[in-house]
Amino acid sequence: MGGGFILDESEAENGVIMEDDRKEPYSFDSAAELLALCKEHELTIAELMMKNELAVDSLENIQRKLDGLWDVMKACVTRGCAQEGILPGGLKVKRRASGLYKALKGRPGESADPLAVLDWVTLYALAVNEENAAGGRMVTAPTNGAAGIIPAVLHYYIDFIEGANQAGVRNFLLTAAAVGMLYKKNASISGAEVGCQGEVGSACSMAAAGLTAIIGGSVNQVENAAEIAMEHHLGLTCDPIGGLVQVPCIERNAVASVKAIHATRMALHNDGSSHIVSLDKVINTMKETGQDMMTKYKETSRGGLAVNVVEVPINIIEC
Repeated sequence: MGGGFILDESEAENGVIMEDDRKEPYSFDSAAELLALCKEHELTIAELMMKNELAVDSLENIQRKLDGLWDVMKACVTRGCAQEGILPGGLKVKRRASGLYKALKGRPGESADPLAVLDWVTLYALAVNEENAAGGRMVTAPTNGAAGIIPAVLHYYIDFIEGANQAGVRNFLLTAAAVGMLYKKNASISGAEVGCQGEVGSACSMAAAGLTAIIGGSVNQVENAAEIAMEHHLGLTCDPIGGLVQVPCIERNAVASVKAIHATRMALHNDGSSHIVSLDKVINTMKETGQDMMTKYKETSRGGLAVNVVEVPINIIEC
């Protein structure tokens, strides 16, 4: 339904949204409450989220679903790296993931470039978002337009972090989900409501939290990483050229994927408890910034890059 909202078939037909009266054992409405619960019960964020999930489903089903999300992410990257040609829509945007993949595979095993790993992260994000632009299948994380960031950072974990395993992937997803819930509950994940800070910014924050958690960060460092990632997306507009989720959206995911890793590294060099801006404060700031943002910068393609590039012949149907 947009903005992360989902209706089942009966709700859509009848216009009545059924309330879920099932209660999770560790309910939280803010990052401060989440951290307090983790400390009180000596749980990681992933462990707390798992206990909440276990209140409504079995461990086997939860793990199967988490593994299924990762399988879809991997398949999306694989397809994106294999596809060539021009993306649909009229902008004539050339797919780049395939060419970058071939170039990276052609490099020597031990590249002299110390930042070569970031090229791989860029590749993973480009592959997913080109698939999104072409109507492929991906995991909405937390939106389709920001779907490349979590898979890219997870691929970074699997490919470049020693000791990476499936349990880490599950814990990443559970931790990221907790942060995503905070954005959806207390602000928005919709570009139409708050600009791209709510989509790419939220995804970057979620990915930074997940990565920090699975490479040894404390719950305070996880919160700090999530805050850093969003703090430096504040004010990001949603201004797709031609109304298509291609320019600047595809590259924006690649940049945010690298930023998530950077936020993690910054948080891990701090104890997590001495930063001035909290995650709750930055979420509230993002919401207020989005409310103040002019409508033309919020997914309408009436401002920003959407009107400041050379016009291209494209048929746009307004709904």
